[in-house]
Amino acid sequence: MSPSVALDITEHAKPPRAIYMPFMMGHLFGVPHHQQLQRQILLTLLDRITTAQQSGDVFFFDYTWAQARKEAKQLAVDVKDKGES
Repeated sequence: MSPSVALDITEHAKPPRAIYMPFMMGHLFGVPHHQQLQRQILLTLLDRITTAQQSGDVFFFDYTWAQARKEAKQLAVDVKDKGES
């Protein structure tokens, strides 16, 4: 299973199975400290190992970079609020 944020490179390399996440380069698992998203990505990767139907299958992870950033900003506020309590 090959996680990817570069669809063009993934399509050219043709790994047996891949998961494409529309995130920024270098952010395969989303934004820092977003444990729920990182867990969701890992579970999807593991699931796709057994559910991919054919060689060359590329699964598109249904989550955007904008969503991840928005949630990360809220997580940062929540962490800051806990620290001030």
